[in-house]
Amino acid sequence: MRVLLIDDDVRLTDLLATWLSGEGFQVERRADGAGGLGALSLGAVDAVVLDVMLPDMDGFEVLRRIRATSDLPVIMLTAKGEPLDRVRGLDAGADDYLPKPFDPKELAARLRAITRRGRSGKPSEGVLRAGRLEIDLRAREVRLDGEPVPLTSYQFQILCALAQRAGQVLDREHLMRLARGDDSEAFDRSIDVHVSRIRALIEDDPREPKIIRTVRGAGYVFVPRPRDGE
Repeated sequence: MRVLLIDDDVRLTDLLATWLSGEGFQVERRADGAGGLGALSLGAVDAVVLDVMLPDMDGFEVLRRIRATSDLPVIMLTAKGEPLDRVRGLDAGADDYLPKPFDPKELAARLRAITRRGRSGKPSEGVLRAGRLEIDLRAREVRLDGEPVPLTSYQFQILCALAQRAGQVLDREHLMRLARGDDSEAFDRSIDVHVSRIRALIEDDPREPKIIRTVRGAGYVFVPRPRDGE
């Protein structure tokens, strides 16, 4: 697995590069946002580990530019005690986050989880349809009225997990495990942020969702809507 670390903390990236290399990862490092974006444009990378605080631009801007062209898995590193940064990162399209300080073993586990979703996260083939919404499992693409919907790989997996179990209420922990493809637990209700992002892209009115509905005290349920005239 090829990982790009974008962080200006040389001591931390030295530690992470040594640890991840020992775990079988190929690691590239860049100390600023421009350098990180340049590295992405030059070669194939399987995942990005992105710090919020960078010398030339913040991590959110780097993430915005990545998401403009790619659904590459991104894990953001945030300062301990800054939950708003975590929510902002997830809402901007990050697949996961880790608050500093963290155990390199946990970072390695999360990298394996998000890239495993990208490689094997196609529970079945074909196209799922719900009114104007199409979920192409083979192409890993979501379309609304025929136009692509820019979901991250994790958000795609969440939507698939819900759509393939239409009418079934999934609690947050179960939904996150289905989307991750492992036995991870939910972290700080981040699943809610991802669902909110998905709703903003596929619902007519995200404030009153009709496709992904909240069942108070229980979780979420996908409610297919017929096409016009059906």
